[in-house]
Amino acid sequence: MTEITKSLSNRNTISRRTAFAALLASVVTVISFTVPQQALAEDKTAIKVGIISGEDEDVWRVVKAEAAKQGLAIETVVFNDYTQPNEALERGEIDANAFQHQPYLDNQIKTQGYHITPVGYTGLWPIGLYSKKHAKVEALPEAAVIGVPNDPSNEGRALRVLADAGLIKLKDGIGILATVADVVDNPKKFEIKELDAGIVGRSVEDLDAAVVNTDWALKSGLTPEHRIAQEPVAENPYRNFIAVKTGSENEAWVKKLVAAYQNPTVKAEFDRVYKGTGVAAY
Repeated sequence: MTEITKSLSNRNTISRRTAFAALLASVVTVISFTVPQQALAEDKTAIKVGIISGEDEDVWRVVKAEAAKQGLAIETVVFNDYTQPNEALERGEIDANAFQHQPYLDNQIKTQGYHITPVGYTGLWPIGLYSKKHAKVEALPEAAVIGVPNDPSNEGRALRVLADAGLIKLKDGIGILATVADVVDNPKKFEIKELDAGIVGRSVEDLDAAVVNTDWALKSGLTPEHRIAQEPVAENPYRNFIAVKTGSENEAWVKKLVAAYQNPTVKAEFDRVYKGTGVAAY
């Protein structure tokens, strides 16, 4: 072999060795960065969960105790309205929230572009028509003023209660996002007043009746005795759930979180707190 040939052979060997070393280094780098990140996601031991203030705080105290048995520490972040928990989850300020149903989330995703996924059902609070002035639906007078929540999903739900009770008729095929503009028949000329979901229950004294979410009904001092109509429970699309940022739904801590809620100990506290006005939905 000539000196030139030997030189070229040596160069090729060195190049192959250099390329192999570079490839090996890149693999090691990927492993060193990827494995710890995956392990960190799977081994998350402390999370923040957004909930709505009130009775649910008592339920989540029991959920926290159940989660601790699985090595998961939960800090509840309490909000006072329905718009904040999804904003906080989208921004990464909390890891999960538990306060909403699918129609509400669908509308939030459509209007706000959120990336949020349900991971486990919690409870159902059948929405009802409440009155402190009239003992039954038939007693509502001509031109009675009826309050309904004004957020898109709950307004449609409230109007459906009025339609099911025979008080109004809605446009055919309107679905769950109906508004007062979709009322096609109102024989007793009711005035349907759109109010914030947190206010409508506290306004019952000033109205003939109001459709109120059960959690707000409890906060407003309303009882089943004040309820003159209610949506059916069977096949109800308004079951509430725990939700997380899309992409996190299969992580180990999420499974622990759902299990910490969906168990007999938490159900017993749920039943005690909501006194039958809410039902477990899992």
